[in-house]
Amino acid sequence: MAFTLECFRHARKAGPDATLLINDYRTDPPYEKVIEGLVGDHGRRLYDVIGIQSHQHGGGWPTRKIWDVCDRFARFGVPLHFTETTFVSGTQGWNRRREDWTTTPEGEARQAREAVRFYTLLFSHPAVEAITWWDFSDHGAWQGAPAGLVRKDMSPKPAYEALMQRIKGTWWTDTTVRTGKEGTATVRGFLGRYALAATVDGKETRAEVDLAKDAPNRWTLRLT
Repeated sequence: MAFTLECFRHARKAGPDATLLINDYRTDPPYEKVIEGLVGDHGRRLYDVIGIQSHQHGGGWPTRKIWDVCDRFARFGVPLHFTETTFVSGTQGWNRRREDWTTTPEGEARQAREAVRFYTLLFSHPAVEAITWWDFSDHGAWQGAPAGLVRKDMSPKPAYEALMQRIKGTWWTDTTVRTGKEGTATVRGFLGRYALAATVDGKETRAEVDLAKDAPNRWTLRLT
């Protein structure tokens, strides 16, 4: 613990405005104890984000575990990043590196189901800010596992298509509204960057804006 604390102290001193992240594959009380101890002078925490690794080569986490992990680490009051996520699309198990660990149709269907369930739960939890899929392709994947979103030939698996449909579809705001007499309109959308366009009498103006958490989120578009 002393070594970890010293590392964070040096990192914070070197980059006062940097985003510091503590990250581990552990999700049990000992990891929580480490996080609790990462405080500097005057009780100020030395980290900004908590990272959670979630390699699931042996099978997807139960739904209750996913939510419980989010709730337990949300108590620290900082964003959660799921930094290393994998689901295999072949035989499940924590094997040593294998060159014959291949993807299968049955495994790909299971991988898609587990990935959608996992991402849906994380996306719905207010403490989760980021999710990183660890192996984009089966080619060169960790342990030689078929853990990619695409196969070795770069063709997309069902998990790729399912997550694309949700991230760029279900969880993507694309809408058109009409302003009132005062020229104002209200839109509810997911957080992120937006391309806005306003049209009046055939004239159009555009702007890029960020819909951010805990921000006023008010913008003015003017036609000239």
